[in-house]
Amino acid sequence: MEDGGGAPTPMMAQYIEIKAANPDCLLFYRMGDFYELFFDDAAVAAKALGIALTRRGKHQGADIPMAGVPVVSADDYLAKLIALGHRVAVCEQVEDPAEARKRGGKSVVRRDVVRLVTPGTITEEALLEPGRPNHLMALARVGGAGTASFALAYADLSTGAFFVQDSAPERLLADIRAVEPAEIVVADTLFHDEAMRPLFAGLGRLARPEPAALFDSATAEARLCRFYEVSTLAGFGAFGRAELAAAAGLLAYLTRTQFAARPALARPARVEAGGAMLIDPATRASLELTRSVAGRREGSLLGAIDRSVTGPGSRLLAARLARPLTDPRAIGLRQDSVGFLVGDPGLCRSLRALLKGLPDAERSLSRLALGRGGPRDLSAVGSFLGRAREAAAVLGEAAPPAELGAAVAAMRALPEALEAELATMLADNPPLLKRDGGFVAPGAIAALDEARGLRDESRRVIAGLQGAYAEETGVRSLKIKHNNVLGYFIEVGEAQAGALMGTEEAKRRFFHRQTMANCMRFSTDELAGLEGRIAEAAGEALRLELAAFDRLAAAVVAAQEPIRAAAEAAAVIDVSAALADLALAEDWTRPDVDDGLAFRIVAGRHPVVEAALKAGAQASFVANDCDLSPPTRGAKAGAIWLVTGPNMGGKSTFLRQNAIIAVLAQAGAFVPAAEARIGVVDRLFSRVGASDDLAEGRSTFMVEMVETAAILNQAGPRSLVILDEIGRGTSTYDGLSIAFASVEHLHEVNRCRALFATHFHEMTALSARLSRLSNATMRVKEWEGDVVFLHEVRAGTADRSYGIQVAKLAGLPARVVERARHVLRELERAGEGSRRTAFIDDLPLFSAAAVRQETAAAKAPTAPPPALEALKALDPDQMSPRDALEALYRLKGLLAEKAG
Repeated sequence: MEDGGGAPTPMMAQYIEIKAANPDCLLFYRMGDFYELFFDDAAVAAKALGIALTRRGKHQGADIPMAGVPVVSADDYLAKLIALGHRVAVCEQVEDPAEARKRGGKSVVRRDVVRLVTPGTITEEALLEPGRPNHLMALARVGGAGTASFALAYADLSTGAFFVQDSAPERLLADIRAVEPAEIVVADTLFHDEAMRPLFAGLGRLARPEPAALFDSATAEARLCRFYEVSTLAGFGAFGRAELAAAAGLLAYLTRTQFAARPALARPARVEAGGAMLIDPATRASLELTRSVAGRREGSLLGAIDRSVTGPGSRLLAARLARPLTDPRAIGLRQDSVGFLVGDPGLCRSLRALLKGLPDAERSLSRLALGRGGPRDLSAVGSFLGRAREAAAVLGEAAPPAELGAAVAAMRALPEALEAELATMLADNPPLLKRDGGFVAPGAIAALDEARGLRDESRRVIAGLQGAYAEETGVRSLKIKHNNVLGYFIEVGEAQAGALMGTEEAKRRFFHRQTMANCMRFSTDELAGLEGRIAEAAGEALRLELAAFDRLAAAVVAAQEPIRAAAEAAAVIDVSAALADLALAEDWTRPDVDDGLAFRIVAGRHPVVEAALKAGAQASFVANDCDLSPPTRGAKAGAIWLVTGPNMGGKSTFLRQNAIIAVLAQAGAFVPAAEARIGVVDRLFSRVGASDDLAEGRSTFMVEMVETAAILNQAGPRSLVILDEIGRGTSTYDGLSIAFASVEHLHEVNRCRALFATHFHEMTALSARLSRLSNATMRVKEWEGDVVFLHEVRAGTADRSYGIQVAKLAGLPARVVERARHVLRELERAGEGSRRTAFIDDLPLFSAAAVRQETAAAKAPTAPPPALEALKALDPDQMSPRDALEALYRLKGLLAEKAG
């Protein structure tokens, strides 16, 4: 917008100045009840949100594009923008309009950005998934090439959780994917380092550069001390320079995005290196631990087993699956909790009923600390305090094991005085926003009750005045109305106005305020006096409520540490009860996890596949055993199973289910098996399925080889490796050679526990010379030319792949199936070497005549074999044993004649 001289109006000048300070954000500029966007921001938002793109004024002679969203529904639009990877700067009025008017008629109300909304810093309930954390991560590097150390810091602003851990170049991506951050900040110098380009290319829009000064390790400790208002970090734990740099960088970014608001972050907890099973990104995706291949929760392991009844419980279960433990003692403590509730189903049900719908106190606490909370957040905290104390009482009476006992203690430490005050002060079903009041309970504050009484009584008086004035003037249609400009006024139709101004007495009583197109408005001294009292009473009532809100919010924030500890404890109880309920309902068992190299599963099942079969009322899942334990006592390496069998026989399911059982066991859950003994797996590798990476110019086979190389270069004796069909993306001999050499390397160099599925039947000969390798195969049954998959694993080898039968089941045209069978017979007859080559050279590709001939031959009626005719003629009931023996010899003779 421009004034007459072509210069931008004061309002547009203000907008341009604020936008210039936030060039990488969409600017939500507050104008009354709308957030407006202008120029390019308007075009981007209109396209992303599907809203109208309009025009408002001109700038430098051109129309100014404009788009807007209502303030009351801004969260919905923010959610869409954040999901698309945008950052939004929220610009609010920071001055009372009355103050602006004092500076002159054309003065613009002061506005400023009060918050940057980014994917990793959202706290609004409408923008968050209840069962999924929303982590902001910072990556820091300290030192030069060859001596550099890396660290990650990540925090969930919506709950206050804060963690740091060291890392290394070869596992950075695995450590990042384990957390699944919504946003990653990194020093711009590191972001543009050529050596780091593959990492940041793989992370895509997740990573964003920030000034390197935010990650300065020399000042990091001092900045952390200032934030937590301590003189030293010694009480927090021992952190390396890179860890301090990452933590300080994360806090600096939060300060830049939250402005004056101080996040209620817990003290940073150090994640110990080696404390969790390392799962690389390819394995995580292959096993679909928390997200399916399509990126959804449905179809994942988490989606299949999550029976938690609270948002924090779901988040904790997801975290446990993402980072299974490697300490048998810590695993045992979790298993003790689950086992305790498995042993007392009644207690388990009671706890789940108490916890169901428990408010998410962590997120309410965070919003209150940031100044974004409302009355419902206070109510949520109050409800949480009461119900958590009740759950602690129920569980505490049962003498629970260590982990659950610690949870009970944390919930018993909640401040009772705060619980009582919130219960007394807050009304039932309070409003979402505090700005209009109505959330303090009647009787809680005497002065507030008095102000409300004056306000409400005055409104009743006004209603009575309307009837009195109508009676006095004889104008039955007379109304008393209100607006923000005139306040309370009397409104009558223009034809009836004479009754209020036709005599001197009427003019003295009713004084004219405004003439409209078809009505006139008046007031009286009495009405004006009442309006003042109403406004004063309403203002006083709101002032008292807002003061009460601020006092209660401050009390909640002051008690944040015990509240957060109790909320974490409630999540532990929820997860333990959920896993116990799962174990009871699905017949899962407690695994024996130790520090050995055993891996013995009896009647193991795939939980996701089994759940899908049950949901579809299909056949029951076929359980299978697996034993990769060292074949001899004292051996320093586990076994390898070479699994053969047809496509659709169940090889991939068998491989994955054993890896998933290891994850569940080390996450502290019971497992879908009759028995399980697992020596701790320190690294899990899975190379199952086919995928490509066209953006990086990598074919399916290249991706397969890259992932296989990562396994062969990193797996150790405590690793568990599952590999499926290595070498199938190239020529038969190349693929066989690669698969052959890979198995040898796993056996001799990696010395790990492994399942290796293959179609190369020639590889089964390896069992004769590799002492820890055994052959296993998927059972099938042939019936009248078709194949029946039994999905059972047994010792031995498969002699066929049954690919043509599978192709038939898939719906290939009958002509193609018959032709394939013909070619297969000819290839098998030709054997190896020059005969096979000559046959292929002479093979008529889809020769119509050959196909017709073969099809006709297949359809032509044939005489029954003599042996079959002779067999039909026999009557076993009339035969003596000698007759039967002679008949058998005759049948054999007939078969020999046919073969001859």
